[in-house]
Amino acid sequence: MDTEFIITEEFIMSKILLIRNQKVMIDSDLATLYGVTTKQLNQQVKRNTKRFPNNFMFQLTAIEKEQVVANCDHLNKLKFSSTLPYVFTEHGTMMLGNILTSDRAIEFSIKIVEAFIKMREFLTNNLSVKLEIEDIKKKLINHDKNIELVFNYLDELIDKNENRIERTKIGYKN
Repeated sequence: MDTEFIITEEFIMSKILLIRNQKVMIDSDLATLYGVTTKQLNQQVKRNTKRFPNNFMFQLTAIEKEQVVANCDHLNKLKFSSTLPYVFTEHGTMMLGNILTSDRAIEFSIKIVEAFIKMREFLTNNLSVKLEIEDIKKKLINHDKNIELVFNYLDELIDKNENRIERTKIGYKN
């Protein structure tokens, strides 16, 4: 029996990369999670190509591979590999769970999808907070302008008061 180890959502989320403006996972990371070799994973994908359109999976270019290796320490093993890795979007990882039928693949397919969902929720919440902050900044700028205008009016009133010419008083004098 396999040695059991706990893989957290945070660990899975650390394997999600942003490539071509899409959140994806590299085939070797997925193979490790699913408990198969990268070769086995890619063979299953090739046997089921109809299940993996371009928005589910794509192959990295040589430049993208270099950038990924440079930015992700755990992918140093790809540095000397002659093949270009495949990456899978959230939908691609779900489809992998369908073609890799082991219990572990099914379990981790669910965990990976949950990690993608949690990441999307985090980004959405983060975006709403940023929008609220921008709204507050706009209000503060508007308040600053209004306060500055009030001070300008006060300065004008003070200047008028200081430069005021005494009028001669009309009426009875004591």
